[in-house]
Amino acid sequence: MSKLRLDFCSHEAAKHAVFRWHYSHTMPAAKLVRIGVWESGRFVGVILYGSGANRHLSRPFGLGPTEACELVRVALAPGREHPTSRCLAFSLKMLQRQSPGLKLVVSYADTKEGHLGIIYQATNWLFLGASSQPYLKVRGKVEHPRSLYDRYGRGGQQIGWLRKHVDPHAQRVEMPAKLKYVYVFSKPLRQKLEGIAQPFPKSPLTCGRSDTGDTSGHPPEEGGSTPTRPLQVSNA
Repeated sequence: MSKLRLDFCSHEAAKHAVFRWHYSHTMPAAKLVRIGVWESGRFVGVILYGSGANRHLSRPFGLGPTEACELVRVALAPGREHPTSRCLAFSLKMLQRQSPGLKLVVSYADTKEGHLGIIYQATNWLFLGASSQPYLKVRGKVEHPRSLYDRYGRGGQQIGWLRKHVDPHAQRVEMPAKLKYVYVFSKPLRQKLEGIAQPFPKSPLTCGRSDTGDTSGHPPEEGGSTPTRPLQVSNA
């Protein structure tokens, strides 16, 4: 089997992987920790962590904004030798070492893409249920409300404002449920969340709802390892 190596990578390498191997073909706009994946020196993808689309990601867990992040992309080449679950597990260890104040990672499996979160089930995550959020269709494009907020301000999340100032035909669009998983570094927090965790879904029909993404070649020459600033810097 080829030698597996994970290291921080450049924005260019991450973008190459996401545009080529992730179903969304889009790079998140937020600050990212970019962890590249190599097999015997061949670049085979990237795993990205960031603040995510939800500005209040950490709030339901009683955490500060630098104590939680989101796994926002897993973009790995098909046909590689090492399974996604192994690459993800190594990336979590790297993330914990780089960001010692981090207590929790959130990720979502998108049921509209047929994802159930199998890689999370295989790597000791907790399943917290299914939830859905209306998206907004503006100028023919369905977008997350956070994207419109970033572009237009508070009015970007209001249908009335959007219809008056941007698109008279703007409308809300109900999206299929996303399955919420969490990976917990803090043992006390994990014990607490285990009390509300649900059994892993085996099909879309078994997904419970809760108020509380399986997101799953060679990069440009400049796409090798480069330093990436941490999500959380230790005070030590």
